[in-house]
Amino acid sequence: MTAATSRKRTPIAPTRPVGGAQARAERTRALIMDETVRCVVAEGFAAASAKHIAERAGVTWGVIQYHFGDRDGLLAAVVDAGFDELRACMATVDVPRGSSRKQVTALVDAAWAAFSTPTSRASLEILVATRARRDQATNVHLAAMAGQLTRLGRDLIGDRRHVGDATAIGDLLWATLRGLVLTQMVVNEPVDSKRERAALVDLLVARLDTEPPTRRRRSTKGSARG
Repeated sequence: MTAATSRKRTPIAPTRPVGGAQARAERTRALIMDETVRCVVAEGFAAASAKHIAERAGVTWGVIQYHFGDRDGLLAAVVDAGFDELRACMATVDVPRGSSRKQVTALVDAAWAAFSTPTSRASLEILVATRARRDQATNVHLAAMAGQLTRLGRDLIGDRRHVGDATAIGDLLWATLRGLVLTQMVVNEPVDSKRERAALVDLLVARLDTEPPTRRRRSTKGSARG
């Protein structure tokens, strides 16, 4: 879940109104971002041109420039919103008490609910499409998400294993759930991922229920001599 640092993009700073127009401006920003998300999810990244987004939102390109600076600024705002939404959802997830299966099922269900939202799906497609010009802010987002998922992995294993196992669980959640989102993005029909998520639960339960490796005992051959 790490990303190599690419050249830093410097978008045009968006303009923010002051005074009583602030609420109206925020509604306009939200409308533009919502239509961008809808466009990317329904039609794909290639369709999300500045002109098309403006038409969908019922605004002029000048309005988008006013609020986001340029198209890259708008796309970056959607990515930021996707990560903020995902982190907020993950931060509220608590691993319940009970059996390993109950814990893992609750965690996978909660994580999937967060990963499969339209904003999260759109931000993933934007990240994939713009990876060649990814900036440092995105790497910070990815590191923060890795930390959240490792925390959830640590909650699952408790004191049973090394922290490296918690990181591995977080990586597995990220890779599997993001992979399921990508599957939905590349086909036109709705994808039912219940079976795949059940398989992920089985895999994690089997891992958690396996006794951690014990330290190899010192050979007694030497002590038996003499």
